[in-house]
Amino acid sequence: MQGSLITIEPDLSRRCPVVDPDDHHLFVSLGCATENLVHAALASGFQASTNFATGTADVVSVNLETTKARTSPLFQAITTRQCTRTDYDGKPLSTVELGLLEQAGSGKGVRMLLLTERSAMERVLEYVVSGNTAQMNDPAFVEELKTWIRFSDEEAIRTGDGLFSGATGNPVVPQWLGTRMMGLFFTPKSENERYARQIRNSAGLAVFVSDVSDKAHWVETGRCYERFALQATALGIRNALLNQPVEVGAVRAQFASTLGLGQLRPDLVVRFGRGPMLPMSMRRPIESVLV
Repeated sequence: MQGSLITIEPDLSRRCPVVDPDDHHLFVSLGCATENLVHAALASGFQASTNFATGTADVVSVNLETTKARTSPLFQAITTRQCTRTDYDGKPLSTVELGLLEQAGSGKGVRMLLLTERSAMERVLEYVVSGNTAQMNDPAFVEELKTWIRFSDEEAIRTGDGLFSGATGNPVVPQWLGTRMMGLFFTPKSENERYARQIRNSAGLAVFVSDVSDKAHWVETGRCYERFALQATALGIRNALLNQPVEVGAVRAQFASTLGLGQLRPDLVVRFGRGPMLPMSMRRPIESVLV
């Protein structure tokens, strides 16, 4: 941070080259961080304006100007927002709630498709299963995934990042045991059955689509998703990413065609509904990400 300017840049050392070879998700995550910063700044008395600079830097610039502090429900939801990877209650949301989610999830050059009809959700399930099967049969994908799963409390606390096993409703076990158990129980069949059950007990699905597939729109997609997730959290609604249909290239093209998107790239797939909170994944302290 310099004066009234904060820059948010990607940490390329934390790339996931197998599941995210073009850094799409990496730049989406910059958008998520940017959206959180905008709400936190306003709560602290700063109006934030943002700009994404492409080129050698590829950073988000956030300019801050003093204003009256205002605390929003979305700001208050930041600390409790999570991807809740568990079963939901299957009950529909109200028209008002769906309207708020749709408004929150739309942005400049990014729109969100809300799917609540069961037939439409079943069609998406087909592509989740197809993408998941392809990924689960890819040894490189499985190995990359293992490096980010924190099976034990100790490992989660030590690294301060990754996906804590308890946050997915799975047993918390020593790291060495977790990796062995994953090889035995983490199969395409078991995962596909879980995704089928969880899509069917969701209130609906949200598909984020940007007008142009470039880094600036990926950042904007991240901002839209984060706003959607914060709004959902403020309403007591859970959400979880189901990105298999957009992570496998061959499946993504078919998925886009089914949604009638033509040449547009679907960016994110999210399930949502009401359900319990799960333990939170660890996050690194702010000092460790300042440069």
